[in-house]
Amino acid sequence: MVCALGIEGSANKIGIGIIRDGKVLANVRKTYITPPGEGFLPKETAKHHREAILGLVKSSLKEAQLKPSDLDVICYTKGPGMAPPLLVGAIVARTLSLLWDIPLLGVNHCIGHIEMGRLITGAQNPIVLYVSGGNTQVIAYSNKRYRIFGETIDIAVGNCLDRFARIIKLSNDPSPGYNIEQLAKSSNRYIKLPYVVKGMDVSFSGILSYIEDLAEPGKRQNKRKRAQEEEANDYSQADLCYSLQETIFAMLVEITERAMAHCGSNEVLIVGGVGCNERLQEMMCIMCEERGGKLFATDERYCIDNGLMIAHAGAEMFRSGTRMPFEEAFVTQRFRTDEVLVSWRDD
Repeated sequence: MVCALGIEGSANKIGIGIIRDGKVLANVRKTYITPPGEGFLPKETAKHHREAILGLVKSSLKEAQLKPSDLDVICYTKGPGMAPPLLVGAIVARTLSLLWDIPLLGVNHCIGHIEMGRLITGAQNPIVLYVSGGNTQVIAYSNKRYRIFGETIDIAVGNCLDRFARIIKLSNDPSPGYNIEQLAKSSNRYIKLPYVVKGMDVSFSGILSYIEDLAEPGKRQNKRKRAQEEEANDYSQADLCYSLQETIFAMLVEITERAMAHCGSNEVLIVGGVGCNERLQEMMCIMCEERGGKLFATDERYCIDNGLMIAHAGAEMFRSGTRMPFEEAFVTQRFRTDEVLVSWRDD
């Protein structure tokens, strides 16, 4: 049995998780929430994480009813993510590793999401749709790697939702995407938006610019403005949120279905913070059922960034014999999913 403590702090959430032999012992987290209309900046986010992290470590050990000597490995998010928040987790992980004389492992953030999703749902070898504030990828496992079949060519789907929430001044509590989801439920009026799928890749920046013109028609001077201005006045925020979700989620379902066809898979696993969205799950479930497949998804405990996913992925790495020299305990803002050798899978 491997008992691992994981530290996740790549964005606006700082989380600590403890897992032993696949059993969840602790999963605590705090979120840095900014005022409506504002995003989170790296410096302020790192400050929030510094203030919260030691208390979370203590809380996790208390919840798990463990002592530091009971741990086999300490894991932290090596990347990708925002550098200042990532450094908070890495510095604390290195310090605890030295103080407690426990091995240290850096974990890829996306691999953490995938392995956590597989553990919680029981999915065997699914097509993975990884959707979050910083990443959008369609992934399948093959020959000791998680292969990226398609991804965003500009901004991530979660970033698109978050930025639109800021445009219309939605609250960031508990998250911008959640509040867009709730507002969208009160509308069924679809406004045609650009639909940008390029092979297996997607693009969201043009959609965001287009819908921003609809939300604030007087803000930009462009060729579309005059034609849209009168009609745009009839659109409610709920209409815009509904239309944005329907469009970008349809794009994600399309490329996921194409990956299923290519790989001959009948399973889809949705991971990442946007994976909590019930409408995305509903649309993906319809597609899977039409193909005779099955959808696997989790709730906010495991979809949203958490320390437990880092602990579990690190435990799998440690169990398979992966070790990391202390001098390699750094962070990187760019860390591709397919760079990681998946040593713990034999299928």
